[in-house]
Amino acid sequence: MSEDKKGKDRSQITRRKFLAGLSAGAAALTLPVDRADAYAIEELLRQHFKRLDEDDLKDILAKLEEELSFKFGKAVTAKATPPMDNTVYGYALDLSRCIGCRRCVYGCVKENNLSRDPQIHWIKVLEFHKNNHKWQGLEHSNRYYDPEKVPEKGRFYVPVQCQQCKNPPCVKVCPVQATWKEPDGIIVVDYNWCIGCRFCMAACPYGARSFNWGKPTIPKDEFNPVVHYLGNRPQYKGVVGKCTFCIQRSRVGRYTACVEACPVGARKFGNLMDPNDEIRYILENLKVYRLKEEIDTNPKFFYFFSMGRGVKI
Repeated sequence: MSEDKKGKDRSQITRRKFLAGLSAGAAALTLPVDRADAYAIEELLRQHFKRLDEDDLKDILAKLEEELSFKFGKAVTAKATPPMDNTVYGYALDLSRCIGCRRCVYGCVKENNLSRDPQIHWIKVLEFHKNNHKWQGLEHSNRYYDPEKVPEKGRFYVPVQCQQCKNPPCVKVCPVQATWKEPDGIIVVDYNWCIGCRFCMAACPYGARSFNWGKPTIPKDEFNPVVHYLGNRPQYKGVVGKCTFCIQRSRVGRYTACVEACPVGARKFGNLMDPNDEIRYILENLKVYRLKEEIDTNPKFFYFFSMGRGVKI
């Protein structure tokens, strides 16, 4: 066995022993265990997603459906749809069309069961002055703009979310392998394995990851009952979440929620492996930009201008 493999196994086993002891102590203190406690204990002892066999995964998804149906009062479908063959997802965003309305933000919140209180957003829309030569330096932006109407004269907008990097620095720093890159290019997080250390947040140069500081709040009437284990199932307090290209949608051939929510058609999503896909046309025929290209993360998220350059670059 290689040293890397030994190190990986050691970190996972140590963590499981810690959680097992913790949950056993919690069970002893709360006996008799009610339904909610039973769910919590089972979650703590759950194995890493990549180590689950078919029967284990089927059982976990059934329990997740039961738990969420009980909690939100509606029938829930829980899936773990695997990647499709010959598929690597890419995203392109037309900055000459984006009007900064943030409909993509709230479409994402609703689709992905993100917390309303504390508020969690996986998409951030940044405002820049049109004469700003440093638009790729995210620190020169205003995230909290609030004019009466958008777009505001003299401004342009750059939405930012997980860039689904080919070389993701967030994956490299995770001490328990709770986050990884899937064959279709989507970077995922196993919420049950995340220990909340936030190393991935510090490593991400795009500020694309969010930490759940409090117990997430989702209105029952707004809960999306179609969930993916590695995507939009409700997260826990103390874990990190991020955009997954709406994995519950994309892996069954649908557009992401933000693409459908955009009122001006600024967002494009598709398969980089398909020569006939619209996103391939954009990459091959238009000048595209990637944020912070100099750091060699190789994002699969591209920006372009379809109606002139729009700003000085």
